[in-house]
Amino acid sequence: MQRKDRYKAFVEYFSSHQPDAETELNYTNPFELLVAVILSAQCTDKRINQITPALFERFPDAPSLADATPEEVFKYIRSVSYPNNKSKHLVGMAKKLISEFGGIVPSDIKDLQTMPGVGRKTANVIASVVFNAPAMAVDTHVFRVANRIGLTRNATTPLAVEKQLVKFLPQDRIYVAHHWLILHGRYICVARNPKCHVCPLTWFCKYYEQTQTVKALLKAESDIRRKKAEGKKKIAAKKIAGRLKAIEIDVNN
Repeated sequence: MQRKDRYKAFVEYFSSHQPDAETELNYTNPFELLVAVILSAQCTDKRINQITPALFERFPDAPSLADATPEEVFKYIRSVSYPNNKSKHLVGMAKKLISEFGGIVPSDIKDLQTMPGVGRKTANVIASVVFNAPAMAVDTHVFRVANRIGLTRNATTPLAVEKQLVKFLPQDRIYVAHHWLILHGRYICVARNPKCHVCPLTWFCKYYEQTQTVKALLKAESDIRRKKAEGKKKIAAKKIAGRLKAIEIDVNN
C-alpha cells in the first residue's frame, strides 16, 4: 500500500468513527488548558484531572497564579511528576502571560514557547486544541502509533514524526488527528502487547503486517521441524519393529 493510500484510510476511518475526538484533560478555558498541559508532561491525564479542580479553584486565572509562590503551588501539585520544577514553571508562565501577552494565551507557537514550562509539544497542543491550528503535538503515543501504522518512515525523533504528519495529513484534519493517534495509542495500540485482535486498522497497518508475516514464517518453520521429527520417529519405530521381528524369528527357530 502506498503512503497516500494509508493516510487516506487512516483519515477516512477516524473521520467516520471519531470525528469529534478531543483531549481528555479537563479544562474550561485556554488558561486552564495551558496549566493542565504543562502539568501533564510525563504524567497521566487521569492524575492531572484529579488535582486540577482544587488548583483552579485557588488559582482561577493568570493574575492569581502570578501572585503565588512556587511553594504555595507545590502544595496543590505534589502528587504529579516533577512537582518542584512544575510549580516554578507555572508561576513563571503566569507572570510572562501577564507581562508579555496581557493575560491572554497567545495562538502563535513561537510566542507560546517563550513561556516557562512550554516546549514545542505543549505549544502545539495549545495551538491545535484551542485554536484548531494545523499543529501536531508528538507525544509517546503519537510517535509509536504513527510509526507502527506506517504513516511515518524512518522517523526517529518527535520532530521528524511531526514534520511527516503535517506534510501528509489534510491541513483541516491535523488538529483532530493528534487526538486520534493519542487515543488509539492509549487504549488499543499500547506500547506492550498491542491489542491487534480488536484493532480496526490492521488491514493497512505495517506493524500488523510484519508481525503476522513473522508469525507465519515461524509457524511454517515449526511445522517443518515437527514433520521432520515425526518422520525420524517413524523411521526409528520401523527399525525397532524390524529388530524385534528378527529376534522373534531367532527365538522361534
